[in-house]
Amino acid sequence: MTTIATPHRQPVHIISLGAGVQSSTMALMAAKGEITPMPHCAVFADVGDEPASVYSWLDFLETKLPFPVIRVSAGRGKLSDSALADRVTKDGRKYFKGHIPAAILAPDGSKGMAWRTCTMDFKIQPLRRESKRIMKELRAASVVQWIGISLDEAHRMKPSRDKWCEMRWPLIDARMSRQDCLTWMKANGLPQPPRSACVFCPFHSDAEWRRLKTEEPKEFQKAVDFERRMFKAADRSEILRGRPFLHGSCKPLDTVDFSTEEERGQINMFGNECEGMCGV
Repeated sequence: MTTIATPHRQPVHIISLGAGVQSSTMALMAAKGEITPMPHCAVFADVGDEPASVYSWLDFLETKLPFPVIRVSAGRGKLSDSALADRVTKDGRKYFKGHIPAAILAPDGSKGMAWRTCTMDFKIQPLRRESKRIMKELRAASVVQWIGISLDEAHRMKPSRDKWCEMRWPLIDARMSRQDCLTWMKANGLPQPPRSACVFCPFHSDAEWRRLKTEEPKEFQKAVDFERRMFKAADRSEILRGRPFLHGSCKPLDTVDFSTEEERGQINMFGNECEGMCGV
């Protein structure tokens, strides 16, 4: 078990580390004393399905931080396995929980989205449990949880649901955008962190799917394999009405064209690049 200095009934400051651009910048700024006080630790909730680049970056990041990085999980294996595990309702019908917000193509051709539980079950709850454990172990008065949300995504800020936990957004306080984080990394001689998200996240933009397919083909293949397993789980299900897909077009991932509009012969007059929903 990682040892952390006792805060002596003071609040314990814990970084919620997603290992993406924003939370990595926040942690490194704290390491340099540019954000205070020095955190007691950072906690990374591992779903088991991040790209290899994220795990490599996390290993590198640990060498740069003066405080420990604690890796926790939901305790039920990888998200990909839990999502597709066969389950049975009380009345005996087969189904799979899914967890992820897959696109659903209904028999009548309409499209919808599956219920999303992955973030709560595999990110928020493990982080919450570990924060509470640390608070009790150190006999701290409360927890101040640092969240790496930048100025350009301030709408994602949400207050804590727990009386013992206070949320803090250091990048918002510093008026820093995601681009400011990248600029800070470059100015400090650090490489750009990878995007933090599951390899099969349905919220990937076409640009991210394209990047994954081009730069991390093994990780892209994991997403393709997961989708094929999801098809089989859907075929076994006696509850799901429709077919789940990872891409919003409701086409199998390995058949989707991720080329740009310019490459398809369309002039992009408005520079309308979709950034997707980025991890922090």
